[in-house]
Amino acid sequence: MSFGAPEATALLADSFAPWVQELGLRVERVEPNGVVLRLPFDARLCRIGGTVSGQALMAAADTAMVLAISVANGGFRPMTTVGQSMSFQKPIAGTDVLLDARIQRLGRTMAFGEVHCRLAGDGALAAHATSTYALL
Repeated sequence: MSFGAPEATALLADSFAPWVQELGLRVERVEPNGVVLRLPFDARLCRIGGTVSGQALMAAADTAMVLAISVANGGFRPMTTVGQSMSFQKPIAGTDVLLDARIQRLGRTMAFGEVHCRLAGDGALAAHATSTYALL
């Protein structure tokens, strides 16, 4: 079964909580081992000082990995986040973020991945997440 950009976009629209959908994530690209999503800059996602909050970035990274795992599986299957760690390396203000989610290892019951969060304008690395999922 093929799982491309149309399927990833449909999954994003139909299968996530309303507050996740309010992040405005868009599928930019689907590749065999991952996806690239765009998190549009929105002042509602910012903390004091005008930088995008860590909570918004972590939710976006988690969502990106669910889509990446679905691509690697050839379709969605139920899963749950077991662990996620994010290192914030550069503040994000006034620009979209590109989330490049890649599968590191996909097993029968577990998946491991990482997400690079880059500034859309200059490609600078702003955050890096690693994550583990239980496939149900």
